[in-house]
Parts: sequence; C-alpha cells; structure tokens
Amino acid sequence: MKAMILAAGRGERMRPLTDHTPKPLLMAGGKPLIAWHLERLAAAGFREIVINHAHLGSQIEKALGDGSKWGLNIAYSPEPPGALETAGGIATALPLLGDDPFLVVNGDVYCDWDFNRARQLQTRNAHLIMVANPAHHTGGDFSLLPSPASGGGAGGEGTLHVVYASGEQTLTYAGIGVFSPAFFANVKPGNVMKLRPLLDDAIRLGTLTGEHFTGRWVDVGTPQRLAELDASLTKQP
Repeated sequence: MKAMILAAGRGERMRPLTDHTPKPLLMAGGKPLIAWHLERLAAAGFREIVINHAHLGSQIEKALGDGSKWGLNIAYSPEPPGALETAGGIATALPLLGDDPFLVVNGDVYCDWDFNRARQLQTRNAHLIMVANPAHHTGGDFSLLPSPASGGGAGGEGTLHVVYASGEQTLTYAGIGVFSPAFFANVKPGNVMKLRPLLDDAIRLGTLTGEHFTGRWVDVGTPQRLAELDASLTKQP
C-alpha cells in the first residue's frame, strides 16, 4: 500500500511562520512536523510515499530528498501557486499512487494512529478516521452510525457509516483516510476541488465508512497549537 501526505497548503493561520517556511517543515519536538509521519509510516512498513506541494515546495523536496533517510521512496506531485485543494491534489497525484487503495494523511496534523491499520481497510470507496471534536471545532463534521455492510464499505457486518452531523455524537475528520482511486474518478487532474463534495456524494449513497480514533491527535493549525505540541513532545522521554 502507498501513502500520500498532503503538504500543499499555504498555512495562512500559521503566518508569519509560514511566510518563509512551508507548514510541514515547521519544527515540533526537534524535528519537522512531516518527519513524524515519515518515521511512523516507515515503522509501519510503508515504502512508497507521495507528497504534494505548492507553497515553497522546493524547500520540502530539498529537506526530504528521495526519502532514503527513512528507508522510504518519496515521489513528489507539484501543484501550481494556490494549490488544488484536497480532492484536486489527490486526483492529480493518482498516476503516482497506482490502482490500489492508498492512505492519505494531512501534513499538518500530529497523531499516533496506527498506520498498520490502513492495510485492513481495503475500501472500494473511502474510509475516514474521526476524532473527538477539538476546542476550535466543537460542532464536528459528521456522525458515525452502525449499519450492515452495504457492499461499498471497508469492513463487514457492523461497519460504521459516516452520516451528516445530527443528534448523534458528532466527530471531526482527522485528516486521515483510506481511499480508492475510483473515489476520485470524476475529478479532472489539475482542477481545483475540495474533498467535501465527494464525501457528501458518498454519504448520500451510503458508501462512506469511518471509525472513531481515541488516541492522541493534534490539528497543528496555529502558532499557539504548534508551540504547545512542541513543548509536550520536548518533554517526552
């Protein structure tokens, strides 16, 4: 299985830190944010990694190189200024990702979700990792409801299906998911497109699945949250 790290965002909320440094290269616990992902992906047995970039992308390529430092093979998917949004970026990178389901991870989150789990999620559509709503996003994104397998999910009987946020417990999309290439079949490479419309279509069809992750997860979206993460990681033995 291959993995894609999304690293093309401008990081507006992180300015001025991102004026001269791409967000994935900001330091936390003595290493770039993206290096935490690379280390964990390598430890989980991943070898082929795709990274998209736009803002200051040459710095990312220079810092990470071909990935051999981590025992990985990194391929890059450059995007034009302003980037292509999530769905557009993934669709553009599909030739590098192959024909099988692949893992996608946002480059600006820190998490200890077990990447080995991704291999168990051979979805024919999309499977999202969800987390408890953080303080800056209390309304959440979606809810998870038990449902018999519908033929488009990632598991068998009792698969949890993603539904619109309702009276049920709401959760936040962690920026981690396993996707089939077919999920992006209608997105033209090079076009700007967000992920949400594709997720909405899958919810309406009842084919979007997910799971609730209760481990550590941080959306490193502001200088304050970066500083807090850096402090906590620095204190770790």
